[in-house]
Amino acid sequence: MTSVDEPSRPGGRDRDAARTRAEILDVATQEFARAGYDGARVDEIAARTRTTKRMIYYYFGGKEQLFTAVLERAYEAVREAEQQLDVTGLDPVAAVRRLAELIFDQHERHPDFVRLAGIANMRGAEHIAASAQLGRAGSPALDVIRRVLAAGRESGRFRADVDAVDVHALISSFCFFRIANRHTFRALFDRDLADPARRGHYRTLLGDTVIAYLTAERPAD
Repeated sequence: MTSVDEPSRPGGRDRDAARTRAEILDVATQEFARAGYDGARVDEIAARTRTTKRMIYYYFGGKEQLFTAVLERAYEAVREAEQQLDVTGLDPVAAVRRLAELIFDQHERHPDFVRLAGIANMRGAEHIAASAQLGRAGSPALDVIRRVLAAGRESGRFRADVDAVDVHALISSFCFFRIANRHTFRALFDRDLADPARRGHYRTLLGDTVIAYLTAERPAD
């Protein structure tokens, strides 16, 4: 792609580059989550940030790179939240429940992240695969799961054949489905999975399900 020279600031104002990038990413996150990748318009993002399409291209290079930057920031926010998880002093069962509740809360608080992840999946995760930042970053939650599973196996509380990635998938799939599919689920079954009145029920259900899996006897071959 041909490089774009830095544009002159609208109105002669010298806007801070970091602040400008953050504002563009804020609005781009909302626009991609609302309209999807194909429906999102760089012109609309520029208008809502009171900047120019040329300036967006200067900072990000184009729509593809802008969407990648949006995903990188969204996943980084998830990782930062996971890093706050403290299960020190908890027995393995309580630690797993605490972890499941954190992931549950994160999905509920950030529905835009759920929509962005869905959009990325629809496009074959090509933007994630192309991102050096996302490709090299690990998951703090997955690291915690590995440690907790090891402690649970050592104490005899958890079955020996469980895999940390499977446990992460089990937790995340419920949390993702609850937010991403709430409208279709309500239309089909007349039940809103994100109803605040049933929040505690689903939060407990998730923890109970994961713990039941980890403590169940291994089925015979």
